[in-house]
Amino acid sequence: MRIVFFGSPSAALPSLERLLESGHNIELAITQPDKPAGRGKEPASPPVKEAALRRGIPILQPEKIRKDERVFTALEKLGPDIIVVVAYGQIIPSSIIDLPRHKSVNVHFSLLPKYRGAAPVQWAILNGEEKTGVTVFELNERMDEGAILSQMETTIGRRETAGELEDRLSRLGADLLVRTLERIAEVPRLPQDQATATLAPRLHKDQGRIVWAKDAFSIDLMVRAFSPWPGAFTFLRGRRIIIHTGSPLTVPPSPPEPGRVVEVRKEGPVVGCGGGSAYLIERLQQENRKEMAAADFLRGTKIGTGDFLG
Repeated sequence: MRIVFFGSPSAALPSLERLLESGHNIELAITQPDKPAGRGKEPASPPVKEAALRRGIPILQPEKIRKDERVFTALEKLGPDIIVVVAYGQIIPSSIIDLPRHKSVNVHFSLLPKYRGAAPVQWAILNGEEKTGVTVFELNERMDEGAILSQMETTIGRRETAGELEDRLSRLGADLLVRTLERIAEVPRLPQDQATATLAPRLHKDQGRIVWAKDAFSIDLMVRAFSPWPGAFTFLRGRRIIIHTGSPLTVPPSPPEPGRVVEVRKEGPVVGCGGGSAYLIERLQQENRKEMAAADFLRGTKIGTGDFLG
């Protein structure tokens, strides 16, 4: 099939690659504009742009797709069979969605209608879901509300972070996408049940602050859901510390005070949490420093029983 591909982050790359491996022709890739990144705020290209250029695929990077007539003109000239969208990052107007003969499909990293929105992987972990999956659905102008074409379910690993789960779902979604396109003309279109829909809005950096009064299991879900971005964080002597991994512990003999370091193990500090629980910090990162094992951090920073985080 002749395809126009809409996508931006690395999570879209498996679908791009699988489409090409399966013999489909990607005539054009449309991605987000370059954005400042890093300490120097130098312009950084979206991963889909870099991959497309390596493959010799033409690209467009509209600032606002609804107002950029170049996109519609280019699509009209190409006359693609279908548009494939994977984590593009903008709402696409119906004039573009309905242009190809097979219209447009989207790969979404949840079992729709659950977790519609920009952060389905993070919210599935944050809410303690045991299972999630990927959905290929027919795109419309409403957010993730189109008819379902196919779905695949998977179990969330007990210690799987959002970054790890998204990487796995992106590969599952790529395979499901290719299989769906093989029968796109006859695959049933199943309307979503609006009554069971839930939302997964974009997370913000300030939502990552750890409240040690919560129980250790809830804190662990937050750490996993916010890894790698925006990062679950706390403070040690006024310094911001991002916690990347840890483990909730069984209830200590006496209920610890939330936020107080109750023990320092070779793996890292153990911090008191709500409900008489505790949390072992295993990997962390000081602001503007590299991620490291908590054991390495302890070699350079003195933390003792009785110190407070938060």
